[in-house]
Amino acid sequence: MRVDFYHLTRDPAEKLVPMLASKSLDVGKRLLLLAQGEASCAALSDALWCAEPASFLAHDFGGSERQTEQPILISDQCEPANGATYVILSDGQWRDEALAFERAFFLFTAEQIDHARTIWRQLSANEVVTPRYWKQDGGRWVEGP
Repeated sequence: MRVDFYHLTRDPAEKLVPMLASKSLDVGKRLLLLAQGEASCAALSDALWCAEPASFLAHDFGGSERQTEQPILISDQCEPANGATYVILSDGQWRDEALAFERAFFLFTAEQIDHARTIWRQLSANEVVTPRYWKQDGGRWVEGP
């Protein structure tokens, strides 16, 4: 299982999530997008609507009538009602349930770095987890040490 740590130093999660979601869909994966609070969920939904003028990333919210049909499901619960095998933890809060997914994207800010370091150490000790660290370099993401 792979966990990609994304250190948000310049842009908020709403800027990164559409790119990660699009790449996940490109490889045929369904996605669970985790966020806390109605405002965060709405902001992520807006980002998926208008990240790129020519595209819309189909999605819905957990608990909706058609949640099982959605390629991207936004929720505050780590339950893949849409059959997702990829999960984005966009709020900087790790959930051990993410280890049940094929791949996890863990987004965190500078204020959450101590928590992220703790999670990195825990996951590095788990022989079935491959953690990778990504940071912003100008306008692009590069893998760090």
